[in-house]
Amino acid sequence: MKNTINIIICAASMALLFGTAQDDGQPKLPQNHPSIPTTRQTERPTADTADIQSIDAVINAYYDVIGGPPDEKRDWNRFLSLFTKDARFHTARQTGQRVSPVSMTPDEFARFSDAYFKSSGYSETEIHRRVDVFGNIAQVLSTYEARHGDRESKPYSRGVYSIQLLGDGKRWWIVSIMWDHEREGDNIIGPEYLPAGSGEAPDHADQS
Repeated sequence: MKNTINIIICAASMALLFGTAQDDGQPKLPQNHPSIPTTRQTERPTADTADIQSIDAVINAYYDVIGGPPDEKRDWNRFLSLFTKDARFHTARQTGQRVSPVSMTPDEFARFSDAYFKSSGYSETEIHRRVDVFGNIAQVLSTYEARHGDRESKPYSRGVYSIQLLGDGKRWWIVSIMWDHEREGDNIIGPEYLPAGSGEAPDHADQS
């Protein structure tokens, strides 16, 4: 009897750990695959439906919310509504021969950028986008030009975003953004990341 009880308890524990049945609310997984812990998205402002109905809509909303002239208040609630609660920004800053990884949350990005955007003006214009989708995951490579508001006819910087998104059946979420900027002489944006017929890289270097 005691052995039977132990077997039942063990079986129940294994079911909780690895998932022996595809219950409602559980992801459909390959046979014998360990279960995946699931959590509900919380602590994010409600998103505008127009901003999250497609991958393109999310990317367009991201660019729209961070751009603007000096003294224009950014809608950071709209910005945060595009991201999962545990999303991250990643980049690397190069000083001489040293490269230092930098990582921050969307909330930290908003706090870090707000004063700078309002004091000097800042906008990014997307000039090329490549999207790859497999099921509920997507990878977007988005090439941008950066200007201080509308004061500059030419961008002072260009770069490429690597944006990872996750679809939950109702909307798309940004889960990660990595980027690097163009550096004259050693990190020029190649033609595969530029509009067709755009020609050579411009004669500017990143100043950010």
